Amino acid sequence: MRASIIAAAIALALGTGSAVAATHHHHAAANATAAPASNIAAELAARDKEIAELKSALTSLEAKVDALETHADEQSVVNVATAKDVETLQAKTAKVDKLDKLVNDTTIGGRVFLDVSDIEQKKNGVKTANSGDGLDVKRGYFTVNHAFNEIWSASLTTDFNFVNDPGAAETQLFIKNLYLQGKFSDAFAFRAGAIPMAWTPYVENFYGYRYVENTLTDRQKVANTADWGLSANGKLGDGMVDYAAAVVNGGGYKNPTRTDRMDFEGRIGFSPIKDVAIAIGGYSGDLGKETATNKTLNTASRGDAMIAYAKGNNRIGAEYFTASNWTPAANLIRDKSDGYSFWASYGFTDVFSVFGRYDHVNPSKDIDPTLRDKYYNLGLQWDVRKGVKLAAVYKNDDLKDKSNDQKTQEFGIFGDLSF
Repeated sequence: MRASIIAAAIALALGTGSAVAATHHHHAAANATAAPASNIAAELAARDKEIAELKSALTSLEAKVDALETHADEQSVVNVATAKDVETLQAKTAKVDKLDKLVNDTTIGGRVFLDVSDIEQKKNGVKTANSGDGLDVKRGYFTVNHAFNEIWSASLTTDFNFVNDPGAAETQLFIKNLYLQGKFSDAFAFRAGAIPMAWTPYVENFYGYRYVENTLTDRQKVANTADWGLSANGKLGDGMVDYAAAVVNGGGYKNPTRTDRMDFEGRIGFSPIKDVAIAIGGYSGDLGKETATNKTLNTASRGDAMIAYAKGNNRIGAEYFTASNWTPAANLIRDKSDGYSFWASYGFTDVFSVFGRYDHVNPSKDIDPTLRDKYYNLGLQWDVRKGVKLAAVYKNDDLKDKSNDQKTQEFGIFGDLSF
């Protein structure tokens, strides 16, 4: 560019100079005899001045061209640096977006059941080793949920409890839930792994006081809250009907042992009006005891029923079960058990509520038909704040048959802490 401008300027200068010379020659030829020598000198001086002015203009033009080229080079450097900054910013933004998505799609929570209480347990009028005062953390859950997209997600829940074994007392840590879920619609969700079972967690939602006591089937150890296997669940008819079904190993979430065949548990519920549920369920299998080398003689089974209302701290409900061959001895001798539970709670203010429950169970209808278990609790709950509940509770349990009578009383403060 600079060379072109300079060439044009030189051509302009030379052209002007030639024109001046030609004009001067023409006048000289026409007036050769008449023009005095002084006129010739004046014209030559004028030509020299004009050439000098052209040279000055050319020098100025060269300076401007140099300045333009320098500015263009500097702008080019700025453009390159700006492009690099933009690329760096885009890379950082992509990393931030990935981290933001990970945080938004992942939830972390926990829950702890604890109590400080006094227990008095007597068997045939004599205190047992379970009597005494102390603090007990009965359950501690830590949960992580992550959504991969609108359909697929994963969930992990760890659980710990204290095993009060005089020979080997220890705190144990377990994986309670660890599953992959595909929710294709409200009507169908699929889970694989350590999954929640169909019955007990469902009843817990309506009972509402799991931190005070297990629900009926869980307390009588004729149900598992979670197990390893596959499940499907969903809601139909705008939530009026809900169902859950699972095939599992049968040994519970603490025992993922492979078995010769898998057990089945199912449930179907009906909600004729909001906050009310009527549900039936059942279980059938070998409880993880049958392997390729160990055959069970009997199949364990359980039938369930529940009717309940739950809205906030106002709750009322009843649960019934009947079970066959659920104890270890059932592999050799057939046995049955059944029982029922009633519960209710009333929130008389926004933060205080009273509650109570009564269980009546026949633990061994064939082997020891005189055995009865009668249990009840009463309490006052205080919703301290979101995620914190405290309750003053009294419990009474009487397990007896024709030969033995074991009475257990407990009074204390129970807590449910969640985040």
